[in-house]
Amino acid sequence: MTPPKAMILAAGRGERLRPLTDRTPKPMIPIAGEPLIVHQLRWLRRGGVRDVVINLHHLGEQIEAEVGSGRELGMRVRYSREEELLETGGGIKRALAHLRPGPFVVLNGDIWTDYPFAKLLGSRPRRAHLVLTPKPPHRPMADFHLRGGRVLRSARSDLTYCGIAVLAPALFDAAPDGPFSLRDLYFDAAAAGELTGELFDGVWADVGTAEQLEAVRRSAG
Repeated sequence: MTPPKAMILAAGRGERLRPLTDRTPKPMIPIAGEPLIVHQLRWLRRGGVRDVVINLHHLGEQIEAEVGSGRELGMRVRYSREEELLETGGGIKRALAHLRPGPFVVLNGDIWTDYPFAKLLGSRPRRAHLVLTPKPPHRPMADFHLRGGRVLRSARSDLTYCGIAVLAPALFDAAPDGPFSLRDLYFDAAAAGELTGELFDGVWADVGTAEQLEAVRRSAG
């Protein structure tokens, strides 16, 4: 089997965490003594991933200076630099040459979790396989509903996408060039009955606001 690869989405501006993110990219925010992205790389390595692509835009030079080639973490890290912010979908499409033949893991660069990434490495979805969690109280709406391993969108939606998935390059076959949201491709795949998923009920938080960041820091010690 092809050794697993992963992509960390780290290009965003982190608007909800301003003014902190005016000078520090969100993946570089320290938690438990280390930048968040260093924790994420260690999670992936423990799960068996050795080859990672990180996309960069806002203050990306700080991430590259911290992580470098990834050698000190026992990994190979490459970078996809975006002159224009391409959003989640456009950023992955631009980096596909580094991620083929796939499938590959994708991880949002602003989440804190104890998800066991080794679970994903045998997943070979037709288009995408998502990790979902019960909708947290601060989210106004849920994204999806899970039934028999299939991910659906319906009035019964009760789950939130964790920002963790396994994607097949085929997911991007009809994707546009330029900026677009990965969520649009997920919705299309769900409508086509080609989106699978799993429920995760462990530690998970998106570090999106100052309150959420402080909660994560308290829980992480």
